Amino acid sequence: MTTKKKSSKAGKVPHLDAVDLDRRIDSVETYERRLSTLQLKLLALQQRYVAEGRRAIVVFEGWDAAGKGGAIRRINERLDPRHCYAWSIAAPNPDDQGKHYLYRFWTKLPLRGSIAIFDRSWYGRVLVERVEGFAKKAEWKRAYDEINAFEEMLTDDGVRLIKMFVHISPEEQLRRFAERLKKPHKRWKLTLEDVRNREKRPDYEDAIDEMFKKTHTKHAPWHVISGEYKLNGRLEALETLVDGLSHGVAATPPEMDPDVEQQIRAALDLPGDDD
Repeated sequence: MTTKKKSSKAGKVPHLDAVDLDRRIDSVETYERRLSTLQLKLLALQQRYVAEGRRAIVVFEGWDAAGKGGAIRRINERLDPRHCYAWSIAAPNPDDQGKHYLYRFWTKLPLRGSIAIFDRSWYGRVLVERVEGFAKKAEWKRAYDEINAFEEMLTDDGVRLIKMFVHISPEEQLRRFAERLKKPHKRWKLTLEDVRNREKRPDYEDAIDEMFKKTHTKHAPWHVISGEYKLNGRLEALETLVDGLSHGVAATPPEMDPDVEQQIRAALDLPGDDD
């Protein structure tokens, strides 16, 4: 008797060259209207996750200045902060370097009824650590299987995992870097490391496409966001999140038990809705 191997296929694998960077919103009014609608849907979904004890992880990867932070701010804008955590992932500290690279992410996994958002993630192992030589070839090549096993373990345990990569052209990235230099409240975010990374863009593109190829799975597929136009990127990110969170979950606030409602009304001497 043979056991059928679980399928890891998740449809067509994303590729940077296939992303349409010309996608844009026709007006600011359209953007604001759609943003408000999506934020309210996210709030209703969050309330469902809290009430039903569900967990979710949202992974954001992407180019420097691609708009990850802006998308995360719009996601969090109307959510209850008690049940949503955003983790900004930087280089591992000396203590982390003495442990398996996934350890520091285990400590940030969501509790029951909460959503954890990662601004960069464990994929640093096969991106920056690969390109910059911080991980040996044998280490980052082994990481694809380790990451897939990690993510499958999470999803098998009921965690909803949504992975997004925000893509922009090198020309748009340069324009945003120049824009940051002009604005004091944004200038501090630009580093020499960001500039050096631009010089290695072809190496990063190869690493990103291989990441898609090796880790785009049925239980944790990649979604590539067209971030060339900021407003479009934000809406695409929220639409992807709403779609991912709502599979098998009602996108409406949880309902109160009618018997409990009746008892509360009686205790507070309040009339019913029909009265």
